[in-house]
Amino acid sequence: MILRALRSCYSVLLLLAAWELFARSGMVPRTLLPPVSLVLQRTAIALATDTFVADLATTLFRLLAGLALAVGLGIALGVISAQTRAGRAIFEPLVRVLGPLPKIALFPVLLLTLGFDNTPRIVLVLIDAIFPVMLAAHYAARAVDEKLIWSARAAGTSPTGCVLRVILPAAMPQILTGIRVAAVIACVVVFLSEMVQPGDGLGDQMIRAARAFRSVDMFVPIVVISGLGFILDTLLALVRRRALGWAG
Repeated sequence: MILRALRSCYSVLLLLAAWELFARSGMVPRTLLPPVSLVLQRTAIALATDTFVADLATTLFRLLAGLALAVGLGIALGVISAQTRAGRAIFEPLVRVLGPLPKIALFPVLLLTLGFDNTPRIVLVLIDAIFPVMLAAHYAARAVDEKLIWSARAAGTSPTGCVLRVILPAAMPQILTGIRVAAVIACVVVFLSEMVQPGDGLGDQMIRAARAFRSVDMFVPIVVISGLGFILDTLLALVRRRALGWAG
């Protein structure tokens, strides 16, 4: 099992080894790029402190809350827009206009309108992460074989039951792929929001370390948010394999 885990993430291990060798080569001052072994050691120490764990919990709460809202709303809007003509007419222009918009530019507006607590950060994660889920649900629902839908309706299944029993199961492999993309986006966005408006969270930890020129401590939140993204993606991949093994 250990060897299988190492084989699955050998590229990450190679990257860490390259970081360690480059940092110790003397080509870059250690004050700018500390060795990864020192960063990992400091990460282990930080995870044992109450302050860092509290900031980690805050970031995780914002991340998961925004991602959960994005998944729920994204699936609902994507399926509805795929199954109705009016929904398609509204959906495609909005995606073309709002999709390329850098959502982080809306963060000052969210701060002024929603306050300076968790709410604007959760909303920012929501509006950024909802697009990959919504697009995946929309196009996956449109690709469902219409014969399956007709057969279900002919058997007396209601429109709602048809969505829940036919369309969603058939579209779920693509939807889960969209959710995996959304999870990565959510990690990036929540970290950026805490950097733009510091106060608490992992992004705030990094900004404080950078201002004090503590390079090792500056890399610790980056390592932790990367680890969170890796764990989320691994869990979603596991769910896909266990629940949707039939999809290949």
